[in-house]
Amino acid sequence: MAQVGEGEIYELDMQEYEKLITHKVRRADKTVSVSIPEDHPAENDKAVTPVQIDVRESIKLQALLAKIGAQMGMKIWIPRNDRVAVVAEWQGDPKQVLEVLPLNYDQTTIKTIEQIDILWLKGRSIIRAFEVEHTTSIYSGILRMADLLALQPNMDIKLHIVAPAERREKVFQELRRPVFSLLEKGPLSESCTYLSYESVIELSKEKHLPHLSDGVLDEYAEQAE
Repeated sequence: MAQVGEGEIYELDMQEYEKLITHKVRRADKTVSVSIPEDHPAENDKAVTPVQIDVRESIKLQALLAKIGAQMGMKIWIPRNDRVAVVAEWQGDPKQVLEVLPLNYDQTTIKTIEQIDILWLKGRSIIRAFEVEHTTSIYSGILRMADLLALQPNMDIKLHIVAPAERREKVFQELRRPVFSLLEKGPLSESCTYLSYESVIELSKEKHLPHLSDGVLDEYAEQAE
């Protein structure tokens, strides 16, 4: 009791507290608890500044995707951990970057969506979602896409894994995993396609982007066979 009475009081770290909270998802048969793992920048990532010369390749690709979407008239979502670095690399109009997602999904779905590398939105609808995989495990990005479809099987969004050409076959292998073939919406490989870095770079150089629809991406996207 003396220890309780004389113990030191520490301020509550809400971020750490939220990690301990599980989320409830209602299934047809019962309610289950799920967790949404959060991405945290590595120690080296904390040094990323607007004047940094050697910007990570993944940040460059996120910036290109943001630029392309913005030129097509989309609003852009960038995860909070990456936002400063991506906007600095992009050098676009910050007003086109959303601070809050204008969506009416449950908290579990929102937390999943917020972590996706780049989103293109029109009004209150997500049009395209991109996971950029450079040095991280391709499996992590695909898992996030699968989480989203598991939580919202009726969601109609074009999903893309963006990776270097040398990782193309690895992307297809992961998309065809049995666990991703049994989603309620159908195989993930039918909803999620591959975009190479080269394709994104090529599209970013298109002079008529403001006059094109997002459907132009389908000309570059590849589907797992």
